[in-house]
Amino acid sequence: MERFYQHEDKVLLSVDCIILGFKENAIHVLIARRKFEPLKGERSLLGGFVRKAESLNETVARVVLEYTGIEQVYMEQVGTYGEVGRDIGERVVSVVYYALIDMELYDKTLEERHNARWVNIREVGTLTLDHNQFLADTLRLMRRRTATRPVGFNLLPEKFTLPQLQSLYEAIHQQPLDKRNFRYKMLEMDILEKLEEKDKSSSRKGAYYYRFNKEKYDRLLHDGYFFSI
Repeated sequence: MERFYQHEDKVLLSVDCIILGFKENAIHVLIARRKFEPLKGERSLLGGFVRKAESLNETVARVVLEYTGIEQVYMEQVGTYGEVGRDIGERVVSVVYYALIDMELYDKTLEERHNARWVNIREVGTLTLDHNQFLADTLRLMRRRTATRPVGFNLLPEKFTLPQLQSLYEAIHQQPLDKRNFRYKMLEMDILEKLEEKDKSSSRKGAYYYRFNKEKYDRLLHDGYFFSI
């Protein structure tokens, strides 16, 4: 069989995935200890090398499933990092994605298996290689996305209250939001379904639960509706 590109340099291709969740009014990222050399044992984001029969999206989905036990999550590509010498083991180009998950669905038994834990993004500290740059770029991108697209709903359970929703967006943007203005904008988009059930965990009066109507959002997006949060 004729071989092509045999005189070209071979470069390894990896995927790194910033897996994000929301709990205790803060964004958390899943961090693990590297299982292999070089730099075995250092704190790292999650990832893996792309296999011959895989697309990039399939590699990301495999990594997310392996470390969280969850399928079909929201994923978006952040960028490609290919500086010479960025990985001290080999010449490796990394394509970085972020994934947003509902932490209520997370398989906690995987923490021990992978020596992983959830860390508040404000308390991450030093990560291996250029992973701190990956995380910083991811947070900037996610803030831009959530300003015009309701991707933040992927971090919430199926039903949530408006105070929970506002707390999420404040955690993403790292700043307080005006309660009246935030609620007006959210309800004006008309993509939330108000439920009869209330959450009374924090007050006797309680707060109504809502549900995100993705089908309606997709129709509005198809019709050219512009969202601004």
